[in-house]
Amino acid sequence: MTSKTMKSKTIFVVQEHHATHLHYDFRLQMDGVLKSWAVPKEPPLVEGVKRLAILVDDHALSYAKFEGDIEEGYGKGTVKIWDSGTYEMESEHDNKFVFVLHGKKLNGRYTLLKFEKAKNGWLFFKIEG
Repeated sequence: MTSKTMKSKTIFVVQEHHATHLHYDFRLQMDGVLKSWAVPKEPPLVEGVKRLAILVDDHALSYAKFEGDIEEGYGKGTVKIWDSGTYEMESEHDNKFVFVLHGKKLNGRYTLLKFEKAKNGWLFFKIEG
């Protein structure tokens, strides 16, 4: 992920995933795929609430509409869409994204900030709106 600035609207989706443990898959359309983070607790709806977000494998854009049961293997369980909409990326760097979400539940300016010493660990939080 390189440093750049974009202003085009793209999609995001949050899928509630009832697997071994309930978590939320937060996905941003980037570079032709869905960049994905597993969020162990409900995504932040208000400023001041910070959530751990673990970077996981990219998913195909078609996965943005998936709801249903995953029958076998990694991720086995039920998936439903918790929220979706569009977003605008304000700034994008290797260790920090700032973006504005336009969803039914998630609205406003948010940040994903990478932990320096954790390979896939990020903080996900609302910064205004």
